[in-house]
Amino acid sequence: MMDVDDLLATISALQRSDLERWISEELVAPQQNGGSLMFSDMECARIRLICTLTYELDVDDNALPVVLSLLDQLYDTRQRLLSLTRAIKTQDETVQLAIAAATSQQQSGLKS
Repeated sequence: MMDVDDLLATISALQRSDLERWISEELVAPQQNGGSLMFSDMECARIRLICTLTYELDVDDNALPVVLSLLDQLYDTRQRLLSLTRAIKTQDETVQLAIAAATSQQQSGLKS
């Protein structure tokens, strides 16, 4: 966990006013700890991403929530796919082969 001052010191490009705005717009969600805002490792990574999108890629303030929402959806889909892959690996070989065959058929159908 990292507090605001440590976060500002760690991410040199980060402006306090931008961070405060992102918090108020609920683009990041720090935890309250004794009156201080604390950021998890995940939130720190999200802030670094927002800094890159904002300061380096010039994504404007109106587009930023849309881009973050799409990235959140992509991350969620990736996590679900990893979970599904783990579940498939626990199945017997017959089931795994049937799933692989069905997946291949669907992929072939998309290419047609």
